[in-house]
Amino acid sequence: MHVHPVGPEGLTAPELADAATLLADLVTAGAALGWVDPPAAAEVTALLRTVWTAPPGDSALAVATDDGRLCGLAYWLRYARPTHRPHADVEKVAVAASAQGRGLGRRLMTVLIAAARAADVEVLTLDLRADNTRAVALYESLGFRRYGRLPRFVAVGSRRYDKLFYALDLRDG
Repeated sequence: MHVHPVGPEGLTAPELADAATLLADLVTAGAALGWVDPPAAAEVTALLRTVWTAPPGDSALAVATDDGRLCGLAYWLRYARPTHRPHADVEKVAVAASAQGRGLGRRLMTVLIAAARAADVEVLTLDLRADNTRAVALYESLGFRRYGRLPRFVAVGSRRYDKLFYALDLRDG
């Protein structure tokens, strides 16, 4: 498996199709990726296009491939408000169920963290559902520290989940 950053050329049409399938499959299986229903391919394409077409240093997109097929993706976007410009937020980290447990999430995050350092991002933030314990363990092992919790904030039908907030301070190393 190969993990690499995506440049301004973006993703190919087959990679975009794989990304849409990846996200739809994960959401269908209950993954906490910000959608209740699987996103349409056009929505995924538009979303990822905004990432790779952002001004240099305002975003980073990394993908994992296996035999030429996209099996993971992750990205961050810099905050737009002037008071928040030194910071960026990890928006999505997704790894196909068949590729989980092989360190791809860690490798994707390592690429994103390196890109954030190179772009002079001071603090990298993220949020996630508290029941995503594997992701919590990954982020904490990478140095992210929890700074907040909103009890029962995420609604999926009648179920409620806590939302956790994490930050990685890049200013000191």
